Amino acid sequence: MATQSTGRKRLAQQLIDHVRQQIESGLLQPGDRLPTEPQLEASFGVSRTVVREAIADLRAAGYVSPVQGKGVFVTGAGANPPSILTPADLSNIPEMLELLEYRVAVEGEAAAIAAYRRTAEQEEAIRNAHRKMARAIEAAQPTVEADYEFHSAVALATNNRFYVEALRHFGARAIPRSQFPSLPQANKRDYLEKVHAEHAAILAAIIEQDPERARSLMRSHIAESQRRYRGLAEAG
Repeated sequence: MATQSTGRKRLAQQLIDHVRQQIESGLLQPGDRLPTEPQLEASFGVSRTVVREAIADLRAAGYVSPVQGKGVFVTGAGANPPSILTPADLSNIPEMLELLEYRVAVEGEAAAIAAYRRTAEQEEAIRNAHRKMARAIEAAQPTVEADYEFHSAVALATNNRFYVEALRHFGARAIPRSQFPSLPQANKRDYLEKVHAEHAAILAAIIEQDPERARSLMRSHIAESQRRYRGLAEAG
């Protein structure tokens, strides 16, 4: 039963993310009506329960508003940003905080090892992931994949398969904003540029073969996410 619930929640988050991106990119404008529940079910291959959970979260985040007898309409790109987390976010945040706590320890050490063990090719792979994220930010495209690739490239540069396997076990969901698509502040350009700048500092430490600095910067980078999401949970 728990697995079913988790799977349904992830499907709902995918639908939330898709609709939110359409609104924020301007493909859906304030006043536009969303497709009907049956249309969304057919388009995304999900159940009505998933569709209703996604709409509820989008409504809580201020993106859409239902009009009785007429449908669900776009209200704006987070026209009423939530001051608290949505119900789905609240249920996800304890697990995310545990994962971030784990990542602080594991990835901090991975960055230190990468600083003295990486090959030239592995260093270039980290650079490429960093550039990929910069392009995504500039084009206002999703950045989760590039963010995950950066952390994966650092793990690969340890030349220790256990660091690689540890990160692969979680996949892109290790990146917190992939799990909280109804939080518009996590996708704002100034926030993403801050994340990118933190990556740049980690990359520089690895290039300069400074394990202590690489470790410290990686730990601080992930700990910052811990503080952010813990604060949001407390506000909720």
